Amino acid sequence: MRKVVSGLFVSLDGVAQAPNEWQFAFDEEMGAALAETLETADAILLGRVTFTEWAGYWPTVTSGDDAAFAKWINDSPKYVVSSTLDGVDDWANSTLVRGELVTAIEELKASEGKNITVAGSPTLVRSLLELDLLDELVLLIHPVVAGEGRKKLFADDAALKKMELVSARPTSSGVIIATYRPER
Repeated sequence: MRKVVSGLFVSLDGVAQAPNEWQFAFDEEMGAALAETLETADAILLGRVTFTEWAGYWPTVTSGDDAAFAKWINDSPKYVVSSTLDGVDDWANSTLVRGELVTAIEELKASEGKNITVAGSPTLVRSLLELDLLDELVLLIHPVVAGEGRKKLFADDAALKKMELVSARPTSSGVIIATYRPER
């Protein structure tokens, strides 16, 4: 059975929104962790916000440092979870997930293939975790306080969810790459 795995950049104060505004370093170890995600996954789950932002950018990238990731994400099947979008035809290989989220994700997990990665989409990550559909949560914890006015990964009123630490390692820039699995 395939696993659903999320990798997110977060600040010390739990902010996951707009890492481009507070992520000051991107080191070799972080690049290796993200490359491992790409090697072990062949499908992507996206929430509405991330899909809308990325659909206007990634299909236009054909050269430069981001070209390899652009090719991977553009060529891979993308499953967009949204109750408000009418369609996702503006980005190739995208499918709108309609209906019951639990059923849709369980069908994806039961299908043939590698892992399914969740790209960005912290709201979707929260939902997957609450519904016990997320198998691994990889947090790249940056040594920065992002401050107020940005969305945190978990709301202050989030329900208790026990997680098991699978691994944790610091990088040369001081980021901690921590992998967790929900206790089931």
